[in-house]
Amino acid sequence: MICIKAIRRLDPDHATMKHIPFPSDLLEARVPRYTSFPPANRFSSDVGPAQMASWLDAVPDGASVSLYIHVPFCRRLCWFCACHTQGARSDEPVDRYLDHLEEEIAMVRARLPVRLQVSALHLGGGTPTLLSPDRLDRLAAMIAASFADEDDREFSVEIDPAECDGARLDRLVAHGLTRASIGVQDFDPTVQSAIGRQQSAELTAETVQALRDRGIGAINFDLLYGLPHQSQATLADTLRSVLEMRPDRIALYGYAHVPWMSRRQRLIPDHVLPNSQERVAQSSMAREALIANGYVPVGIDHYALPHDALAVAARAGTLRRNFQGYTTDEASTLIGLGPSAVSRFVQGYAQNAPVTGQWQSALSGGALATVRGHLLSPSDRLHADIIEALMCSGSVDLADCCTRHDANLEPFIRIARDAVKQMPGAARLEGTRITVTSPLCTRLIASRFDPALERSEGRFSKAS
Repeated sequence: MICIKAIRRLDPDHATMKHIPFPSDLLEARVPRYTSFPPANRFSSDVGPAQMASWLDAVPDGASVSLYIHVPFCRRLCWFCACHTQGARSDEPVDRYLDHLEEEIAMVRARLPVRLQVSALHLGGGTPTLLSPDRLDRLAAMIAASFADEDDREFSVEIDPAECDGARLDRLVAHGLTRASIGVQDFDPTVQSAIGRQQSAELTAETVQALRDRGIGAINFDLLYGLPHQSQATLADTLRSVLEMRPDRIALYGYAHVPWMSRRQRLIPDHVLPNSQERVAQSSMAREALIANGYVPVGIDHYALPHDALAVAARAGTLRRNFQGYTTDEASTLIGLGPSAVSRFVQGYAQNAPVTGQWQSALSGGALATVRGHLLSPSDRLHADIIEALMCSGSVDLADCCTRHDANLEPFIRIARDAVKQMPGAARLEGTRITVTSPLCTRLIASRFDPALERSEGRFSKAS
């Protein structure tokens, strides 16, 4: 039964006082989401095809790897989205994409060791369910030809209910689908019109039921707060509908308005966006409602039912963070395929050309499509460990991190002391352990351990 009392319209001033223990103007600060360290906008052209090739060559025999395949196409282009996508009115560009993806898979696999275990496969986008059943078969055949089909592999797919049907779900299930991720954002018609995405609660519920009828019980929902014309009341209505569907995981992201990065976001006027105080009130209301209805908070913006693997990992202290957000995948190598896809190796990060045409041209010329990345330094690894621990568990023992990395502890203690002093109530320092006391403050605290942030602060989304 849904706890309706927990889904109410909170008084914005009450919510703000309760959840912002320091001057609210700090929530106007722009800081990274830290799905990687350093963030992707600090990648450089110093990493290219040759570096990518050498890192693939160095993957150990018998290693466990994850695969991410980026499908860059959408039938409709949502205005709120900042992902690398493009419209596709016909299937011709999709077929060209599959031709080049097959070339890329072959090139990458040729450099990897013979013995390899794929622990996770994720299709993202874009809209992977834009692929017709026969194209899904073709994609699955490409993957199977190069990478063994592991029985215990997680196979997750981003699903758009408006661009999916029973035939496509049947093919995905036949190819081993284990988890579905459904974008919801908000069900309010006014909000949907403002973000260019029409998707009813009824259509979404039909997709959820179709998945469950096919034995797929692991279902994620992506929600957003801070959207144009969104209020606590509209978000509460959306939450009522979502809770009736009872997904295993819910990601509740703050909408990142970055029109300088995403041209389509220029269709959303600034004046219809909630301010930082309103965003905090929306986030706080949703958090209270989800917890009251049995969801466990995971990291800064995820919620999961107690049995879900994400909640289990959070309790066990094994939660990880990568470009797909929070994850239970422990593979040290993630190989990204497709335009804009990012690969992560123990040595560093490598990103493909973001524009589909550039990605295709590189592959047609017989080269890997890597255009930028970052070679991790010892200092990067230390800062990355601290930031990931804060983002995943909200706490980190700085002495332990510095010991593992053979680094001087004192500069990090000074950073922690300054953060606690400048943001009273946001975190506490006990000995050498710093602990964040409010999820809203996590990115701000983590950013204090980012030595390069001052040079690029204005290029990120708001902390709130």
